[in-house]
Order: sequence, then C-alpha cells, then structure tokens
Amino acid sequence: MCVGLSARVVKVNGSSALVDASGARREVSAKLLADLAPGDYVMVHAGAAIAKITGEDEDEAQNLMEGLLTL
Repeated sequence: MCVGLSARVVKVNGSSALVDASGARREVSAKLLADLAPGDYVMVHAGAAIAKITGEDEDEAQNLMEGLLTL
C-alpha cells in the first residue's frame, strides 16, 4: 500500500517546492503540477507533489492520519 501525505506549499522555486506537513518542512519535486503557488495544498508521495487538493481535503487527510496514529 502507498500512502501520500497532505502538505501546504510554502515556497515554489522552479521545479521544486518547499512544503509543510504538520510542521515538518521538506523540499519536494513540483514537476508534475502546473501553476503551483504558496498557500496551495498538495498530496505528496515519494518526494513529489502529485496532486493539488483543497483545504477541506487536507483537513480530512490530517484527521485520518491522526486516527491511524492512535490505533
């Protein structure tokens, strides 16, 4: 099973982006997404932003991950 993590884009620099996932910041590839901008939410998998998501999607993903961690 593959798991993607939701994150907020902090900064875009060419084909890479700095994202924040619950306080953990990391540089990821932004090559798969056009017109990515700071403040956007993305799904990150294997070091790449693979899809834009909404703020509501991000909230739901965070709630699911928190639920899994409490099991």
